[in-house]
Amino acid sequence: MRTRPPLRPPRVRPATARVALTALALALTVGGCAGLLQTAPPARPVANRAFADAADPAAPALLWALGDADDGPAAARVIARMAASDPERILYLGDVYETGSPQELRRTFAAYGPLVRRVAPTPGNHDWPSHDVGYDRFWRSVTGAATPPWYGFAAGGWRILSLNSETPRDPGQRRFLRAELAGAPGGCVIAFWHRPRFSAGRHGDAADVAPLWEAVRGRAALVLNGHDHDLQRLRPDAGTTEIVAGAGGHGLYPVDASDRRLAFSEDRRYGAVRMALGPRSAAVTVVARDGAVLDRSTVRCARGPAAG
Repeated sequence: MRTRPPLRPPRVRPATARVALTALALALTVGGCAGLLQTAPPARPVANRAFADAADPAAPALLWALGDADDGPAAARVIARMAASDPERILYLGDVYETGSPQELRRTFAAYGPLVRRVAPTPGNHDWPSHDVGYDRFWRSVTGAATPPWYGFAAGGWRILSLNSETPRDPGQRRFLRAELAGAPGGCVIAFWHRPRFSAGRHGDAADVAPLWEAVRGRAALVLNGHDHDLQRLRPDAGTTEIVAGAGGHGLYPVDASDRRLAFSEDRRYGAVRMALGPRSAAVTVVARDGAVLDRSTVRCARGPAAG
């Protein structure tokens, strides 16, 4: 019997060659990237714990805060400045431009690398209208769990509260806030949300967030906000200091430096707020993206009345 010769598919070798070339190109790319990454210290690998207490809630902790960033070079330099200090957490004060879309969130937080697992966010006015498809889904992909619109965690001996300035009168949020403040005796509390109650910047005061401010005034030592694209520290009100840190990278807004409520302001430099938390006090530093220290202050735990 005559046997048929084996088939010889004409594309096997070219395809194999293409695969080999692709593998070689990937190897070279990875090798090149590895060489570049060797110039920066490796990120400390940690499990996601953004919405949970620190591993040792009573131990001193380093936190940063910033808001209103994007995926541009200014934001990248601020991120690099924060990453170099290996922080326990980064409080992201809201708004990923322009609409908080899934694509914008992925691009903006790609620069954080493994550090994204240490980001504790709050939604901004740009993020909230489509939060169900953008903000909520993105942070669920990071944390592996549903993203609460408000939450709290412990770090550095302090209670840290992420609140939602886009729903300031929500009964659920108000109940949550009353319970949190009642359970934090001594006022070692930091609250953060997006739109500031008071600001000498372009947006000015946000009267509609008064329910949040009135709840924490005299009970929280520090309130952190974004929204205005600048850096401000206001004088304490009933023991509560408000800081605006919206100079995360997406443009800068002017500040009325003559506003008598201001203790410090900067509207020409990008930067973030560094907080070294310890027992009953926090060393707060406003740091420019080039590392220059713009402002220093010490915030001590408030001793206001119990929340009503």
